[in-house]
Amino acid sequence: MENSIIIATTQDHLDVETIRDDMAILKNGTCSIVIQASAINFGLLSEEEQDATIYSYAGLLNSLTFPIQIVIKSEKKDISGYLELLLEQESRLKDPGLKDRMAKYRAFIETTITEQNVLDKKFYLIISYQEITLRGGVQIDQNLVNKAKTDLEPKKDHVIKQLARIGLTAEQLNTQNLMKLFHSFYNPTVKGQKFLSSNDYEQAVVAPNLA
Repeated sequence: MENSIIIATTQDHLDVETIRDDMAILKNGTCSIVIQASAINFGLLSEEEQDATIYSYAGLLNSLTFPIQIVIKSEKKDISGYLELLLEQESRLKDPGLKDRMAKYRAFIETTITEQNVLDKKFYLIISYQEITLRGGVQIDQNLVNKAKTDLEPKKDHVIKQLARIGLTAEQLNTQNLMKLFHSFYNPTVKGQKFLSSNDYEQAVVAPNLA
């Protein structure tokens, strides 16, 4: 009996079918957009400002006529880009003394972030569109994408407007930033990954050599 080869990709085990048109499209046909919001230090606000913030947040929740998800992502602060910038600046320095100081500063920043376990919190709101059909299955095509855009666009604008009333800035993640976000969820130890297209996040084919 000839040896059989099992060919599969890691994406077979994920819920995400594809990421395109600034949306994450799941295998069940659900199309989701992700809005990243800024944060405020509630403890530093005056009592009046805290009350106003609470009322504005309550107003946001009461204004919703559709479901949303709120995700808080806490991870080690990624300073790989900043360290690359320092290394680039260091290579341009001609003075040995300045070059040595820059190297020590870069090492200090890297050590501090690592040893102090500095965390970076990010806040996301997810709005989803799911087509309901009697056929039991959803065809993932451009028609579905267009319907999702039409449904999600006014909802996105409403949420961003309500967040602005609280004093928060918000923006929808584009395709590239969505890829980075999902990559960070499934690969938390990998930092500084850059993506140019959807092909960059597809995993290599797994073809084990079975004896």
